[in-house]
Amino acid sequence: MDLKTLSGFGEIKKELKFDGFWDWFVAYNDVHTLWRAQPTHLIVSTLFLVGGLLTFYHDVVFIYTAAIFVDKLRLPTWSEPFAVGLIVVLIDYPYDLMAVKFVHWTWHDTDPNIFDRHYHIPWNSFYFHATFAAAFIFWFHFVRRFLISSKDRWMPGSFLKESLCTLLASLLGMPTGVILFIPNYHLLHDIYNLHSEVTFYLLLAAFVALILRGILSLKTLPQHTRSLKDYLLLNYLVIYYLIFFGMALIGDPSSEVSIGLHEPIGPCEEKVAIKTAFGQTLYKRKYLCVTDYDESYFNFSCLPNGKPSGKIGEYYTICGTPFENRVEYIILMLTITIIAAGVFLNIFYCTTVCKNTLKKKN
Repeated sequence: MDLKTLSGFGEIKKELKFDGFWDWFVAYNDVHTLWRAQPTHLIVSTLFLVGGLLTFYHDVVFIYTAAIFVDKLRLPTWSEPFAVGLIVVLIDYPYDLMAVKFVHWTWHDTDPNIFDRHYHIPWNSFYFHATFAAAFIFWFHFVRRFLISSKDRWMPGSFLKESLCTLLASLLGMPTGVILFIPNYHLLHDIYNLHSEVTFYLLLAAFVALILRGILSLKTLPQHTRSLKDYLLLNYLVIYYLIFFGMALIGDPSSEVSIGLHEPIGPCEEKVAIKTAFGQTLYKRKYLCVTDYDESYFNFSCLPNGKPSGKIGEYYTICGTPFENRVEYIILMLTITIIAAGVFLNIFYCTTVCKNTLKKKN
């Protein structure tokens, strides 16, 4: 492929200006260019779009899917949100792992809150998904209990009430998620300089303990009639994990070229201050320093001079890099796929039965 034929290849722009929506959509999201430059990006985007159409929910791959599967267990109200949060991390992991490696996005190079990484993924990404998903689902069911009076927790209310429930859950979920960062991450990381991996595993231990206690408190597992939605979600998850596993198995991240908005590049010496929850002041570089950065999942080797042509800009081209060890990524994806299969298949087969089977039992 001749990279020079890609729209915007090698260009660097300090500020983007669009002549209306269609100019933005066509000029900066051209499907033909994306397919030649980042085919895996389009495949994953399509995967998310199909999932959204199946369930009519924006964050189908994460919160919705996790909430539906956890609901089948009928865990106590104090345990359920943590199960949802942990399953959200289970679903997010392959997405974070492979999408970053295939330069679907980049992370800020020197931000202290996302500096500690797991295969280029900030540990706080997992922490964020777990806490914010748990907080959202807690408030979502809490608010619905008062605004929508129904024995069936999934019985829809009026459009106005459902909209209000979603709005309140969103407004209350965000600060609750932030609060869950303070006693663990901000205290141990910001004050005592613990690695973010340690704070995440402490959170994981607390979540697992609450989930296990909730499961053991059940006298029997509930039985639900299998529905079309159950089969759709299960098959969707199979496709979801297989696609990311396939990216690890046969994908070539070094052939990916990402043209668009990234962390602005500029002078290496300029820094900006960040205030922590406990009032400390931390610093990060204002710009990505192209001569001194620690992000091995991308470089500028595909550019004519091996570096951006300008000194300051936010729109530029980056190049993917080869797997440092493909087998390692394959094993990572195989491991998370086995865990996911164990979790979702066990929930599906242990808590749901065919309609005819349920009738015979009755």
